[in-house]
Amino acid sequence: MSVLLETSLGDLVIDLEVDACPKTCQNFLKLCKVYYYNLNAFFNVSKDFLAQSGDPSATGTGGESIWSFIASQEGKQEPRYFSPEFVPRLKHKAKGTVSMAVAPSVDGQVKGGCGSQFFLTLADEIDYLDGKHAVFGHVVEGLDTLDKLNDVFVDQEGRPLKDVRIRHVEILDDPFEDPPGLVVPESMPMRPPDNSNRIAEDEDPLATLPEEEAEAERRKQAARASALTLEMVGDLPFANVRPPENVLFVCKLNPATRDEDLELIFSRFGSIMSCQVIRDKKTGDSLQYAFIEFDKREDAEQAYFKMQNVLIDERRIWVDFSQSVSRLNGGWSNDPKMGPRPARGGKGHGGGGFGGLTHLEATRRYRESSADDGDRYGLVFDVPGDRHVAFNSRAVITATKYPQTWLRGFFVAQAPI
Repeated sequence: MSVLLETSLGDLVIDLEVDACPKTCQNFLKLCKVYYYNLNAFFNVSKDFLAQSGDPSATGTGGESIWSFIASQEGKQEPRYFSPEFVPRLKHKAKGTVSMAVAPSVDGQVKGGCGSQFFLTLADEIDYLDGKHAVFGHVVEGLDTLDKLNDVFVDQEGRPLKDVRIRHVEILDDPFEDPPGLVVPESMPMRPPDNSNRIAEDEDPLATLPEEEAEAERRKQAARASALTLEMVGDLPFANVRPPENVLFVCKLNPATRDEDLELIFSRFGSIMSCQVIRDKKTGDSLQYAFIEFDKREDAEQAYFKMQNVLIDERRIWVDFSQSVSRLNGGWSNDPKMGPRPARGGKGHGGGGFGGLTHLEATRRYRESSADDGDRYGLVFDVPGDRHVAFNSRAVITATKYPQTWLRGFFVAQAPI
């Protein structure tokens, strides 16, 4: 009587000892039949020792027998565990031995009970498990899969860093009658809620992308890093800022073109909030490009398509959407013909100006400071007088090497030295 376990590392075929352990094998087969083991994780893997699964919660404390499962579906009470068979001739001698994990006794009995958790041995001659856990099968095909399972990287708790899961269970032969009340689900269940945030079983963190995709990813990361740098120095209000969609950038202008002329020409497409030809800060000469802000994005789009290469003042202009975010960041206003604006100005003479230049206005990224700050550094952050720093200590968890002394959730006797 055999069962096929399809795992994320390969297939395992298990022959069951149905004659020697009928109750244990019936429990295992019927749990397989109701898809109880589907998508369960191997949550405890110890190199050259064992690999444990069968707990939907992946904590080592969950799981139940098939009779408890049926009772819970019917709203009844049933003992969570059952008493397995311990057959003296069935020992943990060969790699691939399959055993039910036996819970410790809580009522003074010699043996504890079994639920749904089981483990596979990953080495030969692990005889100190004999008599403590119930052997009920052996892996007859898929020993290479056991080798892969033995070589996985695990965390300090013994769980693989990359999930190893039972994808599907196929019953090849089942000689037992179904227990009363057993209902086979119409479809396979969703992934058990084990709260895993590990590397997914179908994810390869070391996979290499094609050169084109890798180059695009590098450029995206470089752009993100540059945006974060500009945010830190204050040139961007925030790293994910996007330019406004209602502002056009117009270049190749005639130096004689004025704001009023440009606004009059573009106003046929809709209401214009602002139109400014950018000029040199010192001379006031036109730099031959301008920004036009429309009230609606649709008006800006219409102007973009209609005004491309239009002749204005004997110059064919170029129109594009603005990529500037200076307005969002409260940038400098350097329009010399408009003069200082006291209502929006800083602390210069006359209510406007910055750094002695009356036509500049301070941006938001400069914090206003006063003489009352004393020797405190107030431009970026305040430094308190007491500079003592308290450090939180973190306990270091050390993992013991093989031989193991614990199954996850179930005690295992220490190997003799």
